Amino acid sequence: MKKFKINSKIKSPQKGLLITAILLAQFGFAQEKQEEFKGVIGKTLADSKEYWPEPVTAPKGAPNVVWILLDDVGFGASSAFGGLIQTPTFDQLANNGLRYTNFHTTAICAPTRAALLTGRNSGRVHVSGFSHTILSAGFPGWDGRIPSDKGTIAEILRANGYNTFAVGKYGVTPDEEATDAGPFDRWPTGKGFDHFYGFLGSQTDQYNPDLVEDQVHVTPDGRHLNELITDKAISYIKTQQKAAPGKPFFLYYAPGAAHAPHQVATKWSDPYKGKFDKGWDAYREEVIANQKKLGVIPSNAVLPERNPLITDWKKLTPDQKKVYARFMEVYAGFLTYTDYEVGRVVNYLKETNQLDNTVIFVAIGDNGASKEGTTEGTINQSLFSQGVSEEENLKKNLANIDEIGTAKGLNTNYPLGWAQATNVPFKNWKQDAQSEGGTHNPLIVFYPNGIKDKGGIRNQYSHVTDLLPTILDIAGIKAPEYIKNVKQDIIQGSSFYASLENAKAESLHKVQYYYIFGNRAIYKDGWKAGAAHANPFTSSKTTGKNQAPADTNFDSDVWELYNLNEDFNERNNLAAKYPEKLAELKKLFDEQAKENNVYPLIDWNDVITRKIHNTDADKGKTVQDLIKQVVKPGNGTTASGSSN
Repeated sequence: MKKFKINSKIKSPQKGLLITAILLAQFGFAQEKQEEFKGVIGKTLADSKEYWPEPVTAPKGAPNVVWILLDDVGFGASSAFGGLIQTPTFDQLANNGLRYTNFHTTAICAPTRAALLTGRNSGRVHVSGFSHTILSAGFPGWDGRIPSDKGTIAEILRANGYNTFAVGKYGVTPDEEATDAGPFDRWPTGKGFDHFYGFLGSQTDQYNPDLVEDQVHVTPDGRHLNELITDKAISYIKTQQKAAPGKPFFLYYAPGAAHAPHQVATKWSDPYKGKFDKGWDAYREEVIANQKKLGVIPSNAVLPERNPLITDWKKLTPDQKKVYARFMEVYAGFLTYTDYEVGRVVNYLKETNQLDNTVIFVAIGDNGASKEGTTEGTINQSLFSQGVSEEENLKKNLANIDEIGTAKGLNTNYPLGWAQATNVPFKNWKQDAQSEGGTHNPLIVFYPNGIKDKGGIRNQYSHVTDLLPTILDIAGIKAPEYIKNVKQDIIQGSSFYASLENAKAESLHKVQYYYIFGNRAIYKDGWKAGAAHANPFTSSKTTGKNQAPADTNFDSDVWELYNLNEDFNERNNLAAKYPEKLAELKKLFDEQAKENNVYPLIDWNDVITRKIHNTDADKGKTVQDLIKQVVKPGNGTTASGSSN
């Protein structure tokens, strides 16, 4: 918090008002600005004139808006972008809308969600890390508390005549505030949503979620979270349209899928039995061929080399193949089931004649495929816990193979080899902000009343911050100067509205930084420089053990340089050939890092060794203690939001 000096000459009553005003501005508790009275007030009713302000309505013809954000899905997973996992709803939306092939996220969930909701870079809105105690720090870019001058899309649309609903994963409410006692300013209902139904954290049990409705924890009924949030989304729309027919709505639909734990009924996973027995290498070859046929990657694209951490499928033992294939069958079933539930929302809109005037954005993943399942896969192994050897882990997974995908698997996640496979055509994974494999996700835009080029391909560079200004352009709404009497910061995203009609429209997004716990990159006009940083998830010495990496010296990180205009999946490092260009981009990263509150640089070593967020309340707590706030049990009926 900034410190202010109050002029000693100011009288006490005035000083009190001034201090109050400063605190209101600092913490965002400002009152709504009162409408100016334009009537006449006389001594009697006879010489007076009433005044009623016109109710706020959306612009004429403004569409309904649906944002669908999936979790932990790589570029090459869904059939809509050439993957081998069937997603018929996404296929249909893409075939009747547009496929955006050059769309980017931040490489991990909370920063992506903060950037998406605000149209501003994650560091600028204080979410360079997370809103969790263990993953936040007391600096402007890191405290995990989105300020009131960074208004959300929900706040903007609600102020312009929309009803606003959110279901599923929210992920940007501070742990300390995620209780039934509040405060509720940073809950979804405090950030512009009329209603919310889902979970506030980053991960939850799909059958026993840490479930919240509006501003209170509620008890789940044992059904899958995907079904619960879909039922609730449809009920919100149905109730709203009955009360105010024709009034537009905004629905933010963000399932926990396909983040760990991978949990799904066997009716969805069993159809995939045997489908992945050829292994991850064969998967990669088949998918890149599909992607070329679809036109979502260049026809001359070349598959990156298999990552050194991943074993050639042909060299695996029969037991390894059996366990690994089952992990992928479950993941595939989980994603197909999620597609089905999205389809229920789409079908409802069609049945009620609302679909034609609805614009739907589907971001297939808030980052690349997850690397957190280790090389062997996990069923119940906890994040950051001290692991066992790869051999012991495999033996345990083999013995418990029938628990993969069930409610008993509380942290089920597939092996690293499948993460690389579902990330075709890119190298690396989630968290790798230096790499397209961490940040490059599919985007589908569907809008029957606004898109003529059904099934078209769009290759313009875009970023998650661009969705908000694009929606404002589509709806004919101007970004507000004030929200609740708080002057708003600039919106950093760039609208790609022109590309809906023009496949050759210029990308207005020219510069973008990336930073996730040490991994970092800078993009400018097709050129990209990036540096990988040591981490506990894929270091060859610590895979599966989740220990702090030994070397976390930022100065020793090696920067690479790529021309994405000619080398979209980063196969040809040009750092040695163009040192001046690399130096230029590194300087630009520094400028962007300062502008967007990225400094100080914080990495996984700082998290695991408890160097950040060491408040009096948290001193002495281990990583394992604090991780419980990230992954909460369901049936959250106590004040802490956890079950008894």
